[in-house]
Amino acid sequence: MAEFILSAFADEAGGGILEQVKALRENGFTHIEPRGLDHGNISKYTPEMCKELKKVLDDNGIKVSAIGSPFGKINIKDDFEEHFELFKVNIENANILGTDKIRIFSFYFDEDDSYEEYRDEVFERLEKFCDYALAHGVWCCHENERGIYGDNDTRCLDILKTLEGKIKGVFDPANYILCGVEIMPAYRMLEPYIEYMHVKDARFSDGKIVPAGKGDSHYVELIREFDKKDGERILTLEPHLKVFKGLAELEADSGTARKLDDYTYSTNREAFDAAADALKEVIRLARA
Repeated sequence: MAEFILSAFADEAGGGILEQVKALRENGFTHIEPRGLDHGNISKYTPEMCKELKKVLDDNGIKVSAIGSPFGKINIKDDFEEHFELFKVNIENANILGTDKIRIFSFYFDEDDSYEEYRDEVFERLEKFCDYALAHGVWCCHENERGIYGDNDTRCLDILKTLEGKIKGVFDPANYILCGVEIMPAYRMLEPYIEYMHVKDARFSDGKIVPAGKGDSHYVELIREFDKKDGERILTLEPHLKVFKGLAELEADSGTARKLDDYTYSTNREAFDAAADALKEVIRLARA
């Protein structure tokens, strides 16, 4: 049985780090995957800013599970060098923040682009990320994302096998559903390479993001499989739930608010709390 480490993209609870830390602690989470912060995206933070961030996190007993970076979220035809220089700074920041993981992606493609035509360029860039990161004690963890080279299970396997020993995988079930991929076969195929999991769910029928266990990710079965390895295993909450600021005004209107949409929330914090509760419930069911 694993020891689950609960982490989150806490910027979905609030914009500032103190608000994020409050949400994490009140939901029983011990880690954060920093992304949006007081001074913008984590990728734009300087080492000095990260030292200040580390102090706030330390003071509140929160650790960093991975850097929630956007590296690799540029078009494959965009200039890479400036992107790579910023990546180098973020590897230094990972060291400052006490994590050995940084999330990366495998580059966007235009609709008429051939994946095969640009495959070598994708792998050259990914390997450059990985080699630099590993030389500084950090693992690049590739997340599947719609529209990038590694958006389905087959191409993710291509990445993880080809760069085996240099790269690890982040398994995001909802993103696979948005690409029409069945979850359990994909998980079983990629399991040897998976370092951690992003927790959000989605439905095949309409592509809507929903709390864990409410979509087509087979979350109870998925968590049960993820639980089979001993040691620490990270589950990183990424709610992506719909927030409608005017919902509170509709609450008294005999069900009008509920008719608006399933899993719609009046505040970011309410959405975050609902997603956290759903995660804890699927863990409970998986271990029942």
